[in-house]
Amino acid sequence: MTAPREAHPVMLAYLCGPIEFAADGGKLWRAKLTPFLRDDLGHRVYDPAEDEKKNLSDEEAAHFREWKSADPDRFRRTVRKIIAFDLDLIENKADYLICLWDAPSAQSGGTSAEMTTALRKGIPVYLVTAVPPEQISGWMLGCADQVFTSVEDLKKFLATRYGREKQAQLWKE
Repeated sequence: MTAPREAHPVMLAYLCGPIEFAADGGKLWRAKLTPFLRDDLGHRVYDPAEDEKKNLSDEEAAHFREWKSADPDRFRRTVRKIIAFDLDLIENKADYLICLWDAPSAQSGGTSAEMTTALRKGIPVYLVTAVPPEQISGWMLGCADQVFTSVEDLKKFLATRYGREKQAQLWKE
């Protein structure tokens, strides 16, 4: 009798990009891309803009933004919990990162940290930006494995690279 075959692990896409200074909290592009990743590719998606609670207590989740001015030490302690949560997820669970880099990104501290963490762990980073390369930090370009000028170009690449048929073939080998 043979042991039951293990189920194939489902890939996890981490959606990286500005949240704090993005006009919509970074939610719209993630909400538009998630169905493609989930339904067409069969991947799991981690959207940090949707997971506002993360590992925070109810009180921390409700008040940490106001603590930025009112109680900087408490704010810093709380944000460090968020940083640890997100970077742990990237280091230990993410299979690839998708980063949207646009005008508000210039104010984003977490985006470059997340991309750098992925680079150091050998996790592919796919950067989507219409910004000309000369206007993007060399650090960010250095972290990216592939750069796309549109989400549609990214989707074509991902479908070819990670599509269900491609994954099924890889599991046979």
